[in-house]
Amino acid sequence: MTAPVTIDKSAQTRNLVLATVAFAISFWAWNLIAPLGVFYAGPNELDLDSTQKSVLVAVPILVGSLGRIVVGVLTPRYGGRIMFTALLLISAPFVILVAVAGELKSYPMLLVIGFFLGIAGTTFAVGIPFLNSWYEPSRRGFATGVFGAGMGGTALSAFFTPRFREWFGYFPTHIIIAVALVVVAVACWMFMREAPAWEPNTESAVPKLVGALKLPITWQMSFLYAAAFGGFVAFSTYLPTYLNDVYDITDLKSAGARTAGFAIAAVVMRPVGGALSDKFGPRIITAISCGGAAVLAVWMMTKPDLGSGLAAVDFILMAMMMGMGSGSVFAWVSLASPPARVGAVTGLVGAAGGLGGFFPPLVMGATYNAVEHSYTIGLGLLVAFAAAACLFTVFGIPKSEAERERAEASA
Repeated sequence: MTAPVTIDKSAQTRNLVLATVAFAISFWAWNLIAPLGVFYAGPNELDLDSTQKSVLVAVPILVGSLGRIVVGVLTPRYGGRIMFTALLLISAPFVILVAVAGELKSYPMLLVIGFFLGIAGTTFAVGIPFLNSWYEPSRRGFATGVFGAGMGGTALSAFFTPRFREWFGYFPTHIIIAVALVVVAVACWMFMREAPAWEPNTESAVPKLVGALKLPITWQMSFLYAAAFGGFVAFSTYLPTYLNDVYDITDLKSAGARTAGFAIAAVVMRPVGGALSDKFGPRIITAISCGGAAVLAVWMMTKPDLGSGLAAVDFILMAMMMGMGSGSVFAWVSLASPPARVGAVTGLVGAAGGLGGFFPPLVMGATYNAVEHSYTIGLGLLVAFAAAACLFTVFGIPKSEAERERAEASA
């Protein structure tokens, strides 16, 4: 009989911290264009209309979403240490090329480079299988929640990118982020390690994906993650443009600070969502998240007053719901996915979440009412999608054996 593998708690913590830092800096790079969207759209720069702005903001999300499928399959084969290091190093040159495109004031070039910048957004699909190997099932909700807080890189980008541009200049800002990517990549290579029980999964990619696609949990969690994390990505990337169009906030630093506040609220709630899922089960936490987001989107349609703070309350509560839901959905993935398929399932579900953030900015740009400064149609679609996700969570997913045991124990 094989003796159980003893896991060093300090090694668990070290690898969780490194994975979270790598995720955060890569998400900063992934979200590098959005905080400067108003700057790019200005008449002295690219002079973009609302549709062109939304496309520019959304393009990096596309590769960051679809690329997670590939990364989710490759991570069980090569391990988190190699994958984190490689993705961070690959992303760094594209950060600099974004600056080159901006200096040349070339919208087509910025779109192309932004497309490849999306590689930075694929690191999420590395962290989940990597940490699943390190943490026992009872603590995976906590671990994936803490790791998911690395999406706070969007808050760092929203707050600091406009300020870096003012303090250091446009081009040096991108150099700083590229250097940070390289530094974190070196740290991952030097100090990150695979879990003692981890072994490379050499199964070819196609059977892994086919096997994951055959699992109901893959499709169920993809839909829910598109609602929760997709909503977060959409808001955190499009919020500076939304604030400019609806509330006439033209100052990049002011819009960035508000967007950072939104992202921080989601970041804080993601590990909370994971921990609450460990305690109460992910179904109820996900239902509360999606239902709450639907209600708050209705409130947003009324254009709550910005000066009184009501708009801020609405945005922060929306971020909290989406962050909590992102944590609970991946706690659900960690519990319900077969161990041999968790990497592929993570990649597919992560891709769905990213795609959930890709389309809303395009819809918002296409349905924006410039006369009334209104996004009513886009927000109405968000209400419908979030409400459907809530109902599906409660009634559409069969209860697992673990849920039935939990219910019997609490009876």
